[in-house]
Amino acid sequence: MARRPTIKDIARQAGVSESAVSFALNNRPGVSQDTRARIRRVAEELGWQPNSAARALSGEQSGAVGLVLARPAHTLGVESFFLQLVSGIQEVLAAGRIALLFQVVEDLDAECAVYRRWWAERRVDGVVVVDPRTDDPRPALLEQLALPAVTVGETGPASTSPDSDSDSPDSASPGSAAPATLSAVRADDAGAMAQVLDHLHGLGHRRIAHVAGMPGLAHTERRISSLRAEARRLGLAPGQVRSVTTDYSDAEGAEATRRILAEPEPPTAIVYDNDVMAVAGVAVASELGIPVPGGLSVVAWDDSALCRVTRPRLTALVRDTAGFGRLAAEELLALLAGGRPRSRESELPRLEPRESTAPPPAAY
Repeated sequence: MARRPTIKDIARQAGVSESAVSFALNNRPGVSQDTRARIRRVAEELGWQPNSAARALSGEQSGAVGLVLARPAHTLGVESFFLQLVSGIQEVLAAGRIALLFQVVEDLDAECAVYRRWWAERRVDGVVVVDPRTDDPRPALLEQLALPAVTVGETGPASTSPDSDSDSPDSASPGSAAPATLSAVRADDAGAMAQVLDHLHGLGHRRIAHVAGMPGLAHTERRISSLRAEARRLGLAPGQVRSVTTDYSDAEGAEATRRILAEPEPPTAIVYDNDVMAVAGVAVASELGIPVPGGLSVVAWDDSALCRVTRPRLTALVRDTAGFGRLAAEELLALLAGGRPRSRESELPRLEPRESTAPPPAAY
């Protein structure tokens, strides 16, 4: 195994003392500019990198940010959203030579324990927090630890438009879960749901079901609330438009679809909170002899390659999920650079009508 180069190696090759190397690499006075340049050139040639533990003990930044997912592990391998989100985060961090420390845990308590451990060990300089809860202990904990954080998909309507960001810590809307010391990147789920309901209502659908994600997640509750609000706006009967929650998996999406389609008055359209459940729903409809879209229209909340290769191709909300991740990473880096906490809103998704939605059956 190759040995990592040390300060002693750099000093030997550069022909200087170890203290001179330390001064040069830590931007301290005590060496000339020419010597500093020579030492840094030798360090680069040897592939030297600072020891993260030593940097933490000296009060310097660790050069890493963290991301913890408290989700059932079996739901992560098939869902494209998090892969795209992480790719966007990583794109920004890689440009700044910052590492991403990633961990999957079983529940929220375990996630909070990770934050405490990372803080105590000075493993990360900040964190990206996903899946805000309706009753969420994480913002208060992170504020207590003074650990910079950006929440992704924050609760409540955004206080700013995509083109007009607020730098005021007090600008977060009432009811926001994020303390003023944390930044937030928000998604306009209400605006997205309005597009979906307008599309289905325009086709003639009046009985609409929503196969939602995990209960307790802020965006799940927000989408359910938005569905009800849009149904009222369109004059749809409350009993004809409803939501059921799942764990986001194809298995629970399929089971929810079976239950819904077995009802005395089944819906003529179903909106699924991710692409995997939507594809599972199409498969269940096919098993039951219900054609899509002739007997049932299907909409996926998140577009993906899966939506585009499934037959029929799925109507879906198209959004730049990687861009969502880039925005979150940019906001976290801004905090780490001394910027003020603020709230920003991601770009509104665009509904892409495809082959899986059509007018309801004539007998409806």
